[in-house]
Amino acid sequence: MEAPAISAESLAVFEATKGFMPQDEGRVLYEIAYEYLSGGAEGGAAGGNAAAGRPPVGIEIGTYAGRSTVLLGEAARAAGGRIVTVDHHRGSEEHQPGWEYHDAELVDEHTGRIETLGLLRHTLWDAGLDDIVLPLVGSSPAAASVWSTPARFVFIDGGHSEAAAHADFEGWAPWVAIGGALLIHDVFPDPADGGRPPFEIYERALATGQFTEVAVQDSLRVLRRDSGELGAPMPPRGK
Repeated sequence: MEAPAISAESLAVFEATKGFMPQDEGRVLYEIAYEYLSGGAEGGAAGGNAAAGRPPVGIEIGTYAGRSTVLLGEAARAAGGRIVTVDHHRGSEEHQPGWEYHDAELVDEHTGRIETLGLLRHTLWDAGLDDIVLPLVGSSPAAASVWSTPARFVFIDGGHSEAAAHADFEGWAPWVAIGGALLIHDVFPDPADGGRPPFEIYERALATGQFTEVAVQDSLRVLRRDSGELGAPMPPRGK
């Protein structure tokens, strides 16, 4: 099922929002999200929420100001689904003072830390997505520890440290429904192009035997889940 065109209004909000998702990757992200939320993907995402009379759910790990969230929300609105986006909104390691992606405008005077929740709220308002995108504010491991809902897809684009990336994979990949998709951003096979942890969890997902790569757009990888028990822990690293 072909995704409808992204509205000019949503594209304008996407372009105006702080973040790191290029438009070409963003368009593929939108198309994949629509495909899996609408049930048009091969395999149909068995075990998704729609079977229980609830809207299908996609999960985003790593929200920042909501740039990619706009496109996920637009896809969910078109497909009759919902997006849960998870972030503590204090910034990842690379956003802190002295690091490459630090933005001094985002430092909260009260805490002295990066603060992006307000920006996300503005983004969702401008895109008309308040009822479609549900922010879950907290660390990824803490949120995963209480999560129990199957997802049509999980999009991992959170912290890029080794600990953060592997925690995101371990916490959220188990909730991808069979026939659903695991999407990983910033996957660079060549270390000269970017950090290794997203590539490591991409390789780890393939090594489980539960996932098959079905699409690539620059640093975005899309893996379909073919097997495994919903909610069961992923095999340990190196297994």
